[in-house]
Amino acid sequence: MEKTNSKGFWRKPLDLDKIERQRGIVYIDEELCKGCTFCIEFCPGQVLEKKDKLNSKGYHPPYVKYPEKCTGCGFCERVCPEFAIVVEKEFVK
Repeated sequence: MEKTNSKGFWRKPLDLDKIERQRGIVYIDEELCKGCTFCIEFCPGQVLEKKDKLNSKGYHPPYVKYPEKCTGCGFCERVCPEFAIVVEKEFVK
C-alpha cells in the first residue's frame, strides 16, 4: 500500500497551485423550509445542521454550520422537497 499525504496524493502535484477547486455557497430560504432534514441527512460533507430557532411555520430550518466544507455538489438543493435551498458554485485556487 502506498503512502499518501493529507491531500490524498502520493506526492504533491507540480501544478497544485494552478488547480481550481469547486466550492459551494448555500442559500436557504428559512420560511419555505418544513423541517424534513433531508438536506442535513444526505449532505456528503456534513455541512448543514438544524437551527434551534423556529421559522414562522414552527419548523427548525437548517443552517450552514461548516461553509468551508461545502464542495458545491448541490445534493441538498436536489433533495429539498420545498425548493428552499439554492447552491451557487464558485471556483477557487
